[in-house]
Amino acid sequence: MAGENKFKKWLAVLIFLLPGLAGLVLFNLYPILVSAYLSLTDWDLLTKPHFIGFANYADVFHEEKSRIAIGNTFKFIIGYVPLVLVSSLALAILLNRKIRFQAFYRAAVFVPVITSWVAVSIIWRWILNGQSGLLNYLLSQIGIQGPIWLSDFFWAMPSIIMVSVWKDVGFFAIIFLAGLQEIAGEYYEAAQIDGATPLQQQLKISLPMITPSIFFVVVIAMINSFQLFDQVLVMTNGGPAGATSSIVEQIFKNAFKSGRMGFAAAQSWVLFGFIFVVTLLQYQLQKRWVNYDR
Repeated sequence: MAGENKFKKWLAVLIFLLPGLAGLVLFNLYPILVSAYLSLTDWDLLTKPHFIGFANYADVFHEEKSRIAIGNTFKFIIGYVPLVLVSSLALAILLNRKIRFQAFYRAAVFVPVITSWVAVSIIWRWILNGQSGLLNYLLSQIGIQGPIWLSDFFWAMPSIIMVSVWKDVGFFAIIFLAGLQEIAGEYYEAAQIDGATPLQQQLKISLPMITPSIFFVVVIAMINSFQLFDQVLVMTNGGPAGATSSIVEQIFKNAFKSGRMGFAAAQSWVLFGFIFVVTLLQYQLQKRWVNYDR
């Protein structure tokens, strides 16, 4: 009798889980397995896939466009992650202070986050226009001749980084702000009594206490950086001369413009490998500097 009741209980659990499991298998697991198989073929969307082994993976690192895209993605990470980390932390510290219209400022910094990347990219493409853009007009008013931002080989990637930081800084600042508000006020009161300056309070109290938030921001910012795509496609389309091409942008073009679905699948798995290894390293290193005790 007890065994029958246990069976009915597990049967009921299975019935409730079945719709979710079916969706997981159909829309997640199955595409992943198909992608892994296609990465070993030279499928062009029109003919049957032809098995070629790991040739696509070798081409990912041998083909010049692919190597440039990988290099550009890491350049973006090196420029973007530290900049968005410092900017969002500084913004969070400012938003944590008791000032007038505090709620308005907190809401205002989040507006770019909820705006679509396409809309943001179109606006910034106009602002950064070399001939009629707002930024160069403002610079000309103080006697500075601005570059052709998005068409200049040197300035194109820094422009993409600048726009990306501008859009994402509000999201990460809110995460830091939540971490700062968890710190008990007694720590700061004790520090003030001891004569600590505001800068010393931030360095000696705030930073050590929000290391879990810093770790979370670094991980998320790094993963987002590897998926650099929308702003590149809309603002520069990977140019000039491949200066802003990224791994995801190359995956999109190889899969849906050049019909190289197998090669694009291999690039996707290489991208997954980069993200997995970097994230794993971060989790291992966080044991040395993240403090979960408060």
